[in-house]
Amino acid sequence: MFERLRQARQNQKVRGDLQHLLAECRQLLTERGEANSVAIAQRAIDFYRELTPEAAREFFGVLATEFDPDPGEVLRLAERYAVSRSPENLIELARAAEPPRQELLRRLNRAPQGTATIVAMRAQLLQRLRQDKSLSAVDSDFEHLLSSWFNPGFLRLEQVDWASPARLLEQIIQHEAVHAIDGWADLRRRLEPDRRCFGFFHPALPDEPLIFVEVALLPEMPAAIAPLLERKREAERDPKQFKVAAFYSISNCQPGLRGINLGNFLIKRVAEKLNDEFPKLKTFCTLSPIPSFVDWLTKVDAIESPRLKPAAVAVLNSSVASLKSRHGKDLASLLAPPAAQTEKGSAADAAKRDADADRLRGLCAFYLWNTHSADQTPSDPVARFHLNNGARLERINVAADLSRKAMRQSCGLMVNYLYDLDQIESNHERFVNGEANASRAVKGLF
Repeated sequence: MFERLRQARQNQKVRGDLQHLLAECRQLLTERGEANSVAIAQRAIDFYRELTPEAAREFFGVLATEFDPDPGEVLRLAERYAVSRSPENLIELARAAEPPRQELLRRLNRAPQGTATIVAMRAQLLQRLRQDKSLSAVDSDFEHLLSSWFNPGFLRLEQVDWASPARLLEQIIQHEAVHAIDGWADLRRRLEPDRRCFGFFHPALPDEPLIFVEVALLPEMPAAIAPLLERKREAERDPKQFKVAAFYSISNCQPGLRGINLGNFLIKRVAEKLNDEFPKLKTFCTLSPIPSFVDWLTKVDAIESPRLKPAAVAVLNSSVASLKSRHGKDLASLLAPPAAQTEKGSAADAAKRDADADRLRGLCAFYLWNTHSADQTPSDPVARFHLNNGARLERINVAADLSRKAMRQSCGLMVNYLYDLDQIESNHERFVNGEANASRAVKGLF
């Protein structure tokens, strides 16, 4: 009985918090005074922060219905504009077509910490959107506003080094999403003179990195990740040895900014900054994972491609059949480091592994360059990001990452994407027009 009473009181509080929030939102949209609107926005944000996940879901549902445009008014003004084509009628139509929730978010943003709250709000919305597609228009409004507020022109590029505040360094450790940082010693090695870390920061979130990238300064293009992460390796301190800048990790820190293009601008800005600091840098590249390769290879039965000659397609299909006939669905272990072998069998096993490596390299090259998702862009998300960003698919490396995660996702393969600063824009245009740019060495693999 006491539990039911407690639950009833809790439910009543949840409903009360939601109703108070909605009342403040409605008042905020009708308030004309600037000073009053800041106070109302702050109260609304305070109520939002008290919402349970269930109440937050209800709030997003109300945003999708009550704060939608008036379809009758939009239709009336659209018909009037279609007849008159006057600028005045177009302005009226645009105002009527904009959902009131966009103006609500603008006014909520007036409160202290308003931007941070709206970013966190969208992170919750994205989680809900997975189950409730009716909220897609609400998310579109969030993305539209956040894209403007987080325009790269407003962002500050900062280098993160060992002298940076401890709180910032802790966030770098926490948010590293590609190659986990194993404590302070690991982080310190990644900030030595032959390493760099840069992040984007926003004036409204001055102590919160939005996204950061880690860079290794090297004498040559890297073919494996382990040497870059080796803590005991002595740091190279002679700038004359820095011929290559390799971007080996890029991590988003704000889930609420998903879909806002920050990474492409970050890489270009960092490349330009490094080029100014080290004029002898000749090559800007990545050492990137291929997170969905094994998943694709497991599912594919027969390869078809009008872009390739029949003989090339036949070789690729032969590789698929050979790998699956001998390994079945256990493709992730194809190139796993072998256990102790007898001297008698090691040479034969090595030959088989070399042949499998050649097959995998060819299939991976085809997958990255030639497979497409529904929107006709490369299926692999990392390839999609870098190729759209103006990079070139330069080289595929075998046994580049022997971690369990990488073996499961890509059989340990990694790829170098090359950023030629003089060709970025033209490569981007080619990609937009449906042509992924790849080196001759990569194209020669299939």
